[in-house]
Amino acid sequence: MRISDNAALIVVDVQEAWNDQDFYPPRNNPAAEGNMARLIDTWQAAGRPVVFVRHDSSEPASPLHPGRRGNDLQDFVQERRGKGSGPELLVTKTVNSAFLGTPDLGRWLDEAGIRQLVVIGIMTNWCVETTARMGGNLGYDVIVPVDATYTFDAVGPDGESLTADELFRATATNLHAARFARIVPTAALVEGA
Repeated sequence: MRISDNAALIVVDVQEAWNDQDFYPPRNNPAAEGNMARLIDTWQAAGRPVVFVRHDSSEPASPLHPGRRGNDLQDFVQERRGKGSGPELLVTKTVNSAFLGTPDLGRWLDEAGIRQLVVIGIMTNWCVETTARMGGNLGYDVIVPVDATYTFDAVGPDGESLTADELFRATATNLHAARFARIVPTAALVEGA
């Protein structure tokens, strides 16, 4: 797979809150963190741009609220910040899309001439999917290695539960079928970089 020399890796909401097994329902894809780390390392070694995204909840009781431990980036991500030779950006947001955060992600990408994005992180069907969809709508070439994401079981409006794996597959299908993004495995991106 051909990856642009300046393709940006967008690392979405890999924060401590998601590790609270008492607060969140069961998750899927235990290999996600390892795949995320491989991609960050690969991007940094190649001098490609990396964007770290942090969700700053406006709800004081949320574990993602600023000032709470859950708001912090997970250790494996935080220890990699500033380690690459390429450009790096931290975007904070209060909604699902990294394109609606601060500083303005779209402006930063456009000023750098970046047209290809690789989106990874948490949660597959919320902030990762929303960021990928918006990137596709804005004309970026978006790639999502879903094996470098994970999500949680969720209850629908009818009271029925969907498993994290079902939601994970639905996101991959949505992004692929509607051509918002190309779905590829982490290994293909690491080999192509």
